[in-house]
Amino acid sequence: MPNSNGQIRYAVVGGGWISQGAFMPGVGQTSNSVMTAIVTGDPEKARALGERYDIRPYGYDEYDALLASGDIDAVYVATPNFRHREFAEPALKAGIHVLLEKPMAGSLADAEAIEAAARASGARLMLAYRLHSEPGTQAILAAIRAGEIGTPRFFTATFAQNVDATNHRAQNGFWAGPIPDMGAYPINAVRNFFEAEPISVTAVASKVPERGLGCADTVSVILSFTEGRAASFTVSYSGDSVDRLHVVGSEGIIEANPAFGFGEGVSIDFRLTRGGKTEERTHPVVDQFAGETAYFSDCILEDREPEPNGEEGVLDMIVIEAIERALETGQPQALEPRNRQRRMGKDQVRDFPLADVPDFINAATPTG
Repeated sequence: MPNSNGQIRYAVVGGGWISQGAFMPGVGQTSNSVMTAIVTGDPEKARALGERYDIRPYGYDEYDALLASGDIDAVYVATPNFRHREFAEPALKAGIHVLLEKPMAGSLADAEAIEAAARASGARLMLAYRLHSEPGTQAILAAIRAGEIGTPRFFTATFAQNVDATNHRAQNGFWAGPIPDMGAYPINAVRNFFEAEPISVTAVASKVPERGLGCADTVSVILSFTEGRAASFTVSYSGDSVDRLHVVGSEGIIEANPAFGFGEGVSIDFRLTRGGKTEERTHPVVDQFAGETAYFSDCILEDREPEPNGEEGVLDMIVIEAIERALETGQPQALEPRNRQRRMGKDQVRDFPLADVPDFINAATPTG
């Protein structure tokens, strides 16, 4: 049940950069959500964040007590990928709603177990695809659906950053590397823009020896769809910052740069070219984390299924696992035909001003 103000009470599980720099400030922008607890393995961080937000600190070893406390309605899970199931599954089994960071888990089996727990419990599970509530991304989707570029034919994206070799994402193999971490964005985007699931996957990877990463530095992927459609994207932990996409149709082109980012000064604007004429379409800078949280809380309060639910997360995980197989075998990977009836829609858009971000407490930045 929500608190006396009708707000969903959240515990934040994981006190790293994404929690401190995005989710926790964003919650304060909403009217239907509030934080009541922080869970982290760092006692100093737990104490400091507890004092900053006037919330109760918990260690990871106290998680079961938190779930049974009656003090929370939902958890936001932002631990490393391989620990997602560890915290999402017991929360769902306890009837606690879960907002789960992407990628859904550190393996397809874990993702399927999380989805099964949500189906069995009746608690709501939503994947933290913040762009599903972002106005510019939704405007791109609306333009495609309206036929403004004709029939979409192919999609391309490039997404790169320089990740420090000491960062945990760079030292824990494929499932912490650039495909699950960054590739989830173009995968999810093209699945929604095409309103279809890929039927085959091809991938190649490269590694810069002197970087010393524990995963591939750069991975390029080709996804094939029915009706002659295709998507390609490259993601990298060893490149200068780039973040863009193109959707090319039979009668026009959409270009967005930035396409997947968030934060100060970042709005998802795009150019639509048709018949030799280009139109700039701009959108506001919004707090994407406030937006996704408010949307999820609305779903809980109104007792309805969120759109980027466990099925949406598993469908991305199926593609990610196929990319892993393609890299291991050097062979294209066929995918079982699948269909998803529900796709992202304009009812999910939320428009909150960007929150101020306080100083970080024992948290590395994404590139450090």
